[in-house]
Amino acid sequence: MDIVALFKLLVDMLLHMDEYLAEIIRQYGVYTYALLFVVIFVETGVVIMPFLPGDSLLFAAGTFAALGDLNPWLLFALLATAAVLGDTANYWIGHRLGGRAYNSRWIKREYLDKTHAFFEKHGGKTIFLARFVPIVRTFAPFVAGMGEMTYGYFLSYNVVGGITWVGIFVFLGYFFGNIPFVRNNFEVVIIGIVLVSVLPAVWEWWKARKEAQEKK
Repeated sequence: MDIVALFKLLVDMLLHMDEYLAEIIRQYGVYTYALLFVVIFVETGVVIMPFLPGDSLLFAAGTFAALGDLNPWLLFALLATAAVLGDTANYWIGHRLGGRAYNSRWIKREYLDKTHAFFEKHGGKTIFLARFVPIVRTFAPFVAGMGEMTYGYFLSYNVVGGITWVGIFVFLGYFFGNIPFVRNNFEVVIIGIVLVSVLPAVWEWWKARKEAQEKK
């Protein structure tokens, strides 16, 4: 599969996550929990996989929990654990690679630089805030490890951020996902979630650009 085809597939999965997840539940039943665990772990734990649909997947999973197809509390506990463990793995990978990551052809230096700038602005809070920003979510723990942030300091933000991120999106899906308007306009809702998720990054970019222009 070429890059264009892969991109189209990912976009289709993002916009129609409810349909894909319904088919997965139908085919795999209880093993759906394991598949969801793996996706969330990989998105947060593997720095070369920042494009997986974390927010939309959590929201869609919550909607199926409301229908009784999944247990909401088990879902929340498992996926929060996956998010925390994923960030932990990512931290130690970054710690292990250090500055050598900048020479890797698998990791875009642009993403590392942007995440580093986010750290410079927000410090340790980046680990928490990044949970809600696609791509930055995957690179933040990696850069934290590269920068030798102490693990104890990192862990506190990691745990709180992972639990909050999973809890918000799973229970948003649980309580609102099956409202007729949401069910009938799922693509629009997902686009809205993505736009809201990237607003912090856009805001930081705009402020940085404005500050750079003022210095000229």
